[in-house]
Amino acid sequence: MTIRTVLVDDQELIRTGLRMVLESRPQIEVVGEAGDGDTALDLLRTVEADVVLMDVRMPRMGGVEATRRIRAGGTGPRVLILTTFDLDEYAYDALQAGASGFLLKDTPLDDLASAIAHVHLGDAVVAPSTTRRLLDHFTRARPRAGAADPGARGRRIQALTPREHEVLRLVARGLSNAEIAAELVLSEGTVKVHVGRILTKLGLRDRVQAVVLAYETGLVEAGEH
Repeated sequence: MTIRTVLVDDQELIRTGLRMVLESRPQIEVVGEAGDGDTALDLLRTVEADVVLMDVRMPRMGGVEATRRIRAGGTGPRVLILTTFDLDEYAYDALQAGASGFLLKDTPLDDLASAIAHVHLGDAVVAPSTTRRLLDHFTRARPRAGAADPGARGRRIQALTPREHEVLRLVARGLSNAEIAAELVLSEGTVKVHVGRILTKLGLRDRVQAVVLAYETGLVEAGEH
């Protein structure tokens, strides 16, 4: 299986470095590069891609709007956000726009290649420690959407069983299925079933959206661990 990948970053040096390390992996083929979101959209009309590694802050069109357009209708390639964390508050908005997850730009090669493979297969990349730090970082700095509109979103959360509430809280804290299983003394398979039911009941695409919803509705507060 070859994963066709497009690199989108306004720094040529970063794109060059990413291309070098990714093409050292036989399962990954870099099929194109772009220096901004607008150019990336043009590129994706001419090349077949499976995964887009997307920077957030770029000239002309940033990563959030580019992600929204790429994922409109759910038919485009999957998007994996690359963030420096300290600067990129908009990574959260990109997750809401349809990105399948995010990574720090200094992520080790093995983790980067693994994340691309997971995203290609339809999974979300939600690294436990960085998920908490990123969401904590700017849920402190901006009001929750759920606080402004608690009705519909609150009712969606209330549809969950007590056990599903527990699982969702742990997902929002960034725990993996295995870690949740250990925490609740369940099998990993049972946790996977619970997560699937949570996504179905809440009408969510993946774990990333579940994390976002949990924070927005106040089910999990910033800084809670």
